[in-house]
Amino acid sequence: MTEIDHLLPTNTSAEEQARRAEVAVLPVGSFEQHGAFLPLITDTVIAAVITRAVAAAYPVLHLPPVTVSCSHEHAGWAGTVSISAATLYAVVTDIAASLRGAGVDRLVLINGHGGNYVLGNVVQEAGSRGHRMALFPTEVDWAAARVAGGVRTNADTDMHAGELETSLLLHAHPELVRPDYAAHDHVADDRNRMLTLGLSAYTESGVVGMPSLASPEKGRDALASLVASFADVLSALSTASR
Repeated sequence: MTEIDHLLPTNTSAEEQARRAEVAVLPVGSFEQHGAFLPLITDTVIAAVITRAVAAAYPVLHLPPVTVSCSHEHAGWAGTVSISAATLYAVVTDIAASLRGAGVDRLVLINGHGGNYVLGNVVQEAGSRGHRMALFPTEVDWAAARVAGGVRTNADTDMHAGELETSLLLHAHPELVRPDYAAHDHVADDRNRMLTLGLSAYTESGVVGMPSLASPEKGRDALASLVASFADVLSALSTASR
């Protein structure tokens, strides 16, 4: 697998014309710290991995990722870069408008970063305007993936660079995971003021979770669950009002 396969689709225009996809999938990641053992592109890689798996299973238009987003809670760690929520809103809505102009009127935002809260608002507003858009995975989709993967930590404990994210990378791109990942567990379940204080108030390393519990098998089975859950997204989009 080449470097480009981490992130980018390689289909030609002729291939997309033959596919005639009615639904596009847009991975949205981030460029932010993930401790000392996962790369800054972790969320982008995860969003791209989910998107690639979905595109292999369903006839969708696979778009390249948005690679910088709203990572303000990670400010202060080396390498982290953010854009404003207004900018992310504008980028996504512009992409949706361009797709509609090309005859693709349904868009799924495949979000790899929990701090991209504005994407929920984008989807809500699109629906109120008669545009068909979805956000994936939802909390329900992630919960099902955790069960399917046998992930032991819950979503609160496993918040950042923990068991699930490390498992997904161990499965899809193990070369991106530094070999000492199991030495970086950190639990900080009480993060009630994180939006005010930032993540650094709760962790020095940037990790909140237990990567020591990660395995490629957990990542494989969690990803398979997400691909299965995507069928429900397509069903919802097909019944949503135009």
